[in-house]
Parts: sequence; structure tokens; C-alpha cells
Amino acid sequence: MPNPTEAKRLIEAALLSSPEPVSVNDLKRLFENQIDAETLRKLLEELREDWSGRAVELVSLASGWRFQTRPEFQPFVDKLNPDKSPRYSRAVMETLAIIAYRQPVTRGDIEDIRGVGVSTQIVQALESRGWIDVVGHRDTPGRPALYATTKAFLDDLGLRSLQELPPLEEIARTLDLEAQPAQPQPAANEEPAAPIAGTVVH
Repeated sequence: MPNPTEAKRLIEAALLSSPEPVSVNDLKRLFENQIDAETLRKLLEELREDWSGRAVELVSLASGWRFQTRPEFQPFVDKLNPDKSPRYSRAVMETLAIIAYRQPVTRGDIEDIRGVGVSTQIVQALESRGWIDVVGHRDTPGRPALYATTKAFLDDLGLRSLQELPPLEEIARTLDLEAQPAQPQPAANEEPAAPIAGTVVH
């Protein structure tokens, strides 16, 4: 088994080279399971501390650990990237918020809450982004699909679990739900998507 310094360097290299968060179980494979999960988490915490105060931080997310740009530096990093973040309509973001806070839900549940229909394009927009998935079917006539958010959704928001979601009232203010009644809209490029975590470093 490598000494702690060598182990941290290997973990650091693996995380910096990965485009996706890396789980503790995957990191164990680096050491052929000679280091247990508890020791790995301790090394990860030490590595996170080693990077504190720098422009890049090590964060723990729903599907694993990754390096990413600190939020305060993100506007500057964005200037180097000509590709703009995807934009989603108000209807898409309202639908996502309902799924996140009421999951699992059917399309009918979402329509009851929003008071308007949910188009197939809205659901497809969220599925194609990898933010929602079908997790089952309700045992009612027609067996409608039940939707829930994914680990990718949490990763993109920089969260480890659904318990870290901000209060629903904060989401409502962001979407301005209280000030303006929802209107049916196509899932087109109309309004900014919800903010996501900093740029992944790899």
C-alpha cells in the first residue's frame, strides 16, 4: 500500500483527469482495494484541505468527488468558453422544480400542480440533459411513468443529496412563480437555465 502522500497524489491525478465525478468505490480500484473506504475519505478530506484557498476546489457530490472552479472565479472562466450554457423555458424549469421537490411524480401530478399541460418536449428536454429519469410506474389505470431527478442533476447543482436542495420558496422566487402565474410554453431557448456548479477541471 502506498504511503499517504503517494496515495493522495494518485487520487489527485485520477480526479484531475476525470471528466466526471469519481466515487470512493472507483478510487479503491486505484489501489487494488488495499485501501478501505474510510481511509480514502480521510485522504480526500486532506486533499480538499490542501486545495483550500486556491481557485479550484475539491468537492463531494452525489456520484463522487471532483475538482471544479470556485464559484467566484466562474464568470472569468466563462469568458474563455465561447459555448453558452443551454437555456430552458420557464415551463421546463418549473417542471424540474416540481419533480425535484415532489418526486416521484407523474406528468399528471405535474399538470395538477402547474395548472397547465406538460408537453412531451418539456420532459424530453430534462431527460436529454440527464436531470430526470423514469424510476417506475404508478399502479393506476394506464400505469403512468413516475419521474425523479438523477445524480447528474445533483452533480450539476453541486449537491450531495436532495436534502441539500434550497427551500422551495427560494426556487419559487428564482422562477418568479409567486409574481406571475405559469403559462404553457414550448421547451425552447427562452430563459436561462438554473445555475450549475463551477467548471469541471480535467
